[in-house]
Amino acid sequence: MSPSPIQGPQGPIESVAEFLAHALELEHESAERYLELAQSMELHHNAQVATLFRQLAEMSLAHAQEVQDRAAGLTLPQIPPWGFKWRCPGSPEVDCGHSKISYLMTSVEVLEIALLNETRSRDFYAWVAVDSPDHEVRALATAMAAEEEGHVSLLDAWINEEARHLSQPTEDLDPPNVLG
Repeated sequence: MSPSPIQGPQGPIESVAEFLAHALELEHESAERYLELAQSMELHHNAQVATLFRQLAEMSLAHAQEVQDRAAGLTLPQIPPWGFKWRCPGSPEVDCGHSKISYLMTSVEVLEIALLNETRSRDFYAWVAVDSPDHEVRALATAMAAEEEGHVSLLDAWINEEARHLSQPTEDLDPPNVLG
């Protein structure tokens, strides 16, 4: 049986420390994945996309620092990977649209992946804001959902700006051999 749209797999997030542990994991996993993608793009000589993935990783690390600052003075729980209360498989900002990852991808495609991740992050925080039994958690989650909504709006604008300047995608001069 899968979780309902409101109820997480292990129940609601019940404390500020538990909530911030989730938020910190979300941002660290996001930064880690974006750095992996940047390294991959560098290996494939797609410097523009690698640079953009590095920028996204830096943004995630900055958000992680903000979460850590909010957690000052709290002892965050150590949650095993299977113990996180995500509403989706894995952290909300880690689904990088694997089917869309290509060494020939454009900056617009990178930003669309970031938009998907920020939207999922916003939705996670909004779920916590509704579902948590703790008033302080709900208030903090509401604020963080609003912050993520701002990121979604910025990415929408960034995508529109990049799309206006996008040249034709690079042709793959050495496509992989795929047996069909």
